Amino acid sequence: MKTFEVIDISGDVGIRVFGKSLEELFVNAAVGMYSLITDLEGVKPEKSISISVESNSLEGLLVSWLNELIFQFDAYNFIGKGIEIQSLTPNPKSPSLKAIISGEEFDTERHERKLLIKAATYHRLKVKKAGDVWQADIIFDI
Repeated sequence: MKTFEVIDISGDVGIRVFGKSLEELFVNAAVGMYSLITDLEGVKPEKSISISVESNSLEGLLVSWLNELIFQFDAYNFIGKGIEIQSLTPNPKSPSLKAIISGEEFDTERHERKLLIKAATYHRLKVKKAGDVWQADIIFDI
């Protein structure tokens, strides 16, 4: 099973993400997004950061999760590679997620710059389970 694929969207970019569990779906969404920013082969797990997000829906949690990772990149130049979900509570009224991201500071001398992602959006956002596989479509503003 592939983890994600790029969706061609006019003027923006999107990914379709797959996972055998919600945790795997969220990990693959982060890796897919980071892969749009740079080639992850060159990213070293030199430091770790803790991420904690909450929302009022599963879709909102996915957007909040990815936007927090974008914020860490924009504000602190942190690019992640290793993602460890510590807890994911899919409570319909208040889903939450805690994770540890390992990576390093983005270095233009060593890291290829691909896309400048501004935000994960709710545009055409879908999170669903088909059989035993979770799937999500996420569109990013670039």
